[in-house]
Amino acid sequence: MNKRLPLGLGFVLLVLPCSLLVAFTHYPAVRAFINSLWNNASSRRPSRFVGFENYEAMIADDKLMQVLTNSGLYALGTIPLAIFLSISMALLVNSKFPATGLMRLSFFLPTMLPLVAVANIWLFFYAPGIGLASQMMNAIGLPTVNFLGSTETSLVSMMVVAVWKEAGLFMIFYLAALQAVPENLKDAARLEGAGPVRVFFDVIFPLLRPTTIFVAVNALINAFRLVDHIIVMTRGGPDNSSALLLFYIYEVTFRQRDFAYGATLTVLMVAILGVLAAFQFWVLDRKTHYQ
Repeated sequence: MNKRLPLGLGFVLLVLPCSLLVAFTHYPAVRAFINSLWNNASSRRPSRFVGFENYEAMIADDKLMQVLTNSGLYALGTIPLAIFLSISMALLVNSKFPATGLMRLSFFLPTMLPLVAVANIWLFFYAPGIGLASQMMNAIGLPTVNFLGSTETSLVSMMVVAVWKEAGLFMIFYLAALQAVPENLKDAARLEGAGPVRVFFDVIFPLLRPTTIFVAVNALINAFRLVDHIIVMTRGGPDNSSALLLFYIYEVTFRQRDFAYGATLTVLMVAILGVLAAFQFWVLDRKTHYQ
């Protein structure tokens, strides 16, 4: 016999997820926008309404422009490489080679590690003189490079860590997509004389397009939200060469104690992520199929 929930309890269970979303997502975003319209309070004077002065200061902030440039370069450097590696790993573990289960575990292991643990592992790897990277370069006759202490290499070094950390997670999405590709389409292409490369680019890769868009947009969002690795490894240095947007918000809000300007930067980040999310939902509605 089916038992129905009381009307009041059913309404509460229906509204509860929406209430949590409003309480922990929408309300903080609205509150950040309201706080961005006031100046920073101090022990001697209360906060006062200043309108869009914080946004004018944001436009004139040279450090913010550098941070946004770093975030853009970080995204352009990590997304294509992460997609390429994750597709390659997914193809490898989806094959009939022996020990594919062990390969899946080894590829996915970096994703399971805590962010701080990953940062400390790579700190040892990049340590000048004693790190594994320096030892490998000395072994082939190259001079030691301070990867995290140079403005030319710090951001690139952070990109390598991000790709190593994220590629295993993206591999899971591609593996699921590969296993959903109909076998009859690949068999039909082989009957027409297509080799493995043609089968991949003409049959498999078009069907991976929705997954590729999903991975690319999420990786782009992650590029603006990365903060853990930067705090542990570089603290945005040297000379702000590795500072990304969320780290700059953290620095302004909690180190400089400028809550009003931190709220303004938060509104900027929410706006950027909102545009990216809207783009994501618009593109993912377009599906690849064969007539």
